[in-house]
Amino acid sequence: MTTTPTTTIAGIEVPRVGFAGLHLAGPGGWGPAPDRDAARALLRAAVERGVRYIDTADTLGPGVSEEVIAEELAPYRGDLVIATKAGMTRAGAREWGVLGRPDYLKQQAYTSLHRLRLDAIPLFFLHRIDPAYPLADQVGALAELREAGAIRHIGVSAVDPAQLEAARAVTPIDAVQSHFNVVSRAHEPVVRRTAELGIPFIAYWSLGHGRELIASPAVQAIADRLGVTGAQVVLAWLFQHSPRTLAIPGTSSPERLASNLAALDLELDEQALAALEALAATSRPMPDIPPSPVTP
Repeated sequence: MTTTPTTTIAGIEVPRVGFAGLHLAGPGGWGPAPDRDAARALLRAAVERGVRYIDTADTLGPGVSEEVIAEELAPYRGDLVIATKAGMTRAGAREWGVLGRPDYLKQQAYTSLHRLRLDAIPLFFLHRIDPAYPLADQVGALAELREAGAIRHIGVSAVDPAQLEAARAVTPIDAVQSHFNVVSRAHEPVVRRTAELGIPFIAYWSLGHGRELIASPAVQAIADRLGVTGAQVVLAWLFQHSPRTLAIPGTSSPERLASNLAALDLELDEQALAALEALAATSRPMPDIPPSPVTP
C-alpha cells in the first residue's frame, strides 16, 4: 500500500497538493463565481478526495472565495488548514496594489475571520511586503493578531532570503508561499532555506501560466513516455525537488483535481529529471504579479 506524501502545515499533516481558491470567484479571481453551486461542488470534491489545505486571499472576489469556502465547509472539520492573506488590494481584474499599513492588515484579518466563519484563522499570510512601511511593522501586526487570538500561524509570501530572515527576527514564521515551478525558480534560495528550517513552502503557479508549460514538447514527451499527464510531470518534479513543498495548482474541474492529486504517486526517473533541467535552462521564467504600492 502506498502512502500519500504529506507535509505539516499549521500543526496539521496534509497531502502535498492543496486547493487554490482562485476558481471560487470569477475569471482571474475577480467578481462573483459564474456558478456558485459549481464552485461549492468543486471545493466539496477536493475535500472528499483528501485535500486538507485550502488556500485563499481577501483579494479573490474580493471576498467571494472566502465566502464560498465558509458556505461549503463551515463548521470546519478538525483536519483542515484554512489559509488566507492580506496586504494586497484590487481595483479591477488586472489592477493589483500593495498595502501593508499595519492597521489595514489587522482590519482585513478580522474581515476575513468574519467571512470565513472562524474563531481564529489557522494560517494567515502577509500577501506582499509593502516598501512604504517597515517590514517589522507589517509582520509585527500579524504577531499582534496572533497574540490576540485572531490567527494561529503566520506566513509570508513572495519574500527573498533577507526578508524571510528579517520576518523571522520579529516572530516565528510558519509557512512561506511564492511563485515556483520547474522553469520559474527565482525563489530557489528561499525554497532551500525553508527546507533547512523545516518550514513548509507553498508553491503557487506550480503549473505555470495557462498551458504553456504543461503542454510544452519537453514535458509532453516525458508524460507520453510515462503514461501520465503534463501537469502530473510538473507537479511530481516539485515534490521531488524539495521535501517540504506543497503545490496549490489552480483547478476548475473535479477531473483535473483528481489528476493533480495522482501526481503524489508519481516518481520521476533520472531521464525525466534531466530533461526537465534542460527545459529550465532554455526557458524564460514566467513573471509574477507586478503590483504597484498603494498610497496610504
